[in-house]
Amino acid sequence: MLRDQPSTVLPEPAGFALPQIWLFTDKRNDRDLDRTILRLPRGSGIIFRHYHLDEQSRRQRFESVRKTARRRGHMVFLAGSPALARRWRADGVHGRHSRRALNRGLLHSAPVHNAQEIHQANRAGAAIYFLSPVFATRSHPGQRPLNPAQVRRLAALCNGVVIFLGGMNQRRYRARKNSSSHGWAAIDALS
Repeated sequence: MLRDQPSTVLPEPAGFALPQIWLFTDKRNDRDLDRTILRLPRGSGIIFRHYHLDEQSRRQRFESVRKTARRRGHMVFLAGSPALARRWRADGVHGRHSRRALNRGLLHSAPVHNAQEIHQANRAGAAIYFLSPVFATRSHPGQRPLNPAQVRRLAALCNGVVIFLGGMNQRRYRARKNSSSHGWAAIDALS
């Protein structure tokens, strides 16, 4: 595969298509999260964060989210360590992990904002790159969004599937979609 042509198929298991729509969870969308998950298109992806909870409460909430997600055929990645994602039986792990060996047996997604973070994610063997901010976002107030040329240039550096993040919704994704993007992710637009 050429570097500027990201794969739209998971590396394992063969032939399994990656979700095109991803929901990021956090304190802002927790109250209606179960209803939101059930409204997502079948086969969507969820990045479970919920950093605001203590470990026991976070584990319980993860189990609840995973159970609801399974009813709709969604994938659930855990933001955290690969070891924790394996223990909690997540479909993948989300984060900036620097060593490929740590991700053994898990799909790895990484948040990326610049070329340095992309190179780190490439070395770590990330399969999914959440490129942001494509638009202004409440999650990072005051941070300048990437312009279309920057988005194309950075996406071409990714050795995997590129998902647009940051102020995204379906209309904005359609306006920015290009050959390097596989889908989009959001907090507010999907909640």
